[in-house]
Amino acid sequence: MSQTLPDETLRKILHQIQQGAINANRNLTLTRAQVSSKERERRIVQLTLNEVSSLGSGKDGEDIKLYKGLGKMFVQVPKTEMEKSLKKQEKGLSEELDALNKK
Repeated sequence: MSQTLPDETLRKILHQIQQGAINANRNLTLTRAQVSSKERERRIVQLTLNEVSSLGSGKDGEDIKLYKGLGKMFVQVPKTEMEKSLKKQEKGLSEELDALNKK
């Protein structure tokens, strides 16, 4: 014998499934946007790092002075410090991308 569920119960189940699908689709869209943003940011960091690395050294082997934006001002930093900062930023973005891709 086959038992059937009342129409009202079936409607509630269908509504719950639809809500779950809507929420999943919303989360997927949000995650894709975040991944795209992080990939773009990581690519900018990689390009900046390549440009900074391609700069030669200054007179007498000194580091070239570079300027890093800090709020509304710029702070002078040595090339090596800038490279370290960019590598750290790239690593952090890569880890965030890995975490987002696991979602």
